[in-house]
Amino acid sequence: MRIRPISPDRLVTELTERLAGADAAGRLRVAVDGAPAAGPDALAAALVDPLRALGRPVLHVRADDFLRPASVRLEHGRTNPDAYYEGWVDEAGLRREVLDPAGPGGSGRVLPSLWDARADRASRAAYVDLPPGGVLLVSGALLLGGGLPFDVTVHLELSPAALARRTDPALRWTLPAFARYADEVAPASFADVVVRADDPRHPALVESAVSS
Repeated sequence: MRIRPISPDRLVTELTERLAGADAAGRLRVAVDGAPAAGPDALAAALVDPLRALGRPVLHVRADDFLRPASVRLEHGRTNPDAYYEGWVDEAGLRREVLDPAGPGGSGRVLPSLWDARADRASRAAYVDLPPGGVLLVSGALLLGGGLPFDVTVHLELSPAALARRTDPALRWTLPAFARYADEVAPASFADVVVRADDPRHPALVESAVSS
């Protein structure tokens, strides 16, 4: 294993080149996984325009737009780390409305959001057509290890100390969930691309993961 420091801009460039050159049947389904403190949504958003500039249609979907209704999500309280880990995201909805339609033989008709968690109601979003050759970017936390069908997986890794330091105080109750994720799933051990993101200004690529 070799850890290669890389600038944030160069990280986006290298990920863009990797995804644009990836060979997948129909469309490419990409997970950008990481705790909120690691910025998976921001990284996915930064990939959109460069991929389009290379001629790849792109759709960015946030896992936070596929949360379960509050009556289910918060059944055991608003700050229960086990509930957060095991069932906040509607994985069945994400698979049905996003990943399966974007997969081999799928229609390409994707729902970009399912649930408005702030209003606690259906988002009423319109379906979007992602043509063949398109790239689907799904960003969020705890995306790997649950059997969701991704073609490429990117994991933003934070050390426990960096995770604790960079997590918003209002979200510190989620830290035990990420400790479970690291212990039980160990996403850094199998993700296609692993980025060490303790310092957002100075990320680093884990070369053995990138070359796998």
